[in-house]
Amino acid sequence: MHSHLHTPYNINCEEIMTALDECHARGFIYKALGNCNDIKREVNKCLSVERYDRAKNNRDNARNNRRRIEEIWAKERALDQPAQNAGAENSGAAKQ
Repeated sequence: MHSHLHTPYNINCEEIMTALDECHARGFIYKALGNCNDIKREVNKCLSVERYDRAKNNRDNARNNRRRIEEIWAKERALDQPAQNAGAENSGAAKQ
């Protein structure tokens, strides 16, 4: 089984997928003799490009989110360091 092809993610491949559906509708023998193979290769190429574009967008979004989170963590560490330094100075003064 494969996932549904006619989805919003694959809208740019709709025309080629429809041509493949029409080719398959001509009958089993027509399809079994390899008459739809060229169209199937075109569908695979189109879907591959679409998948690559989605993956690239997901990676870019993940990098941007990670960069934003790293900045927030850096700000929190900067706020925590003075409090930690002040605590270390007080404990050192108490020992003397």
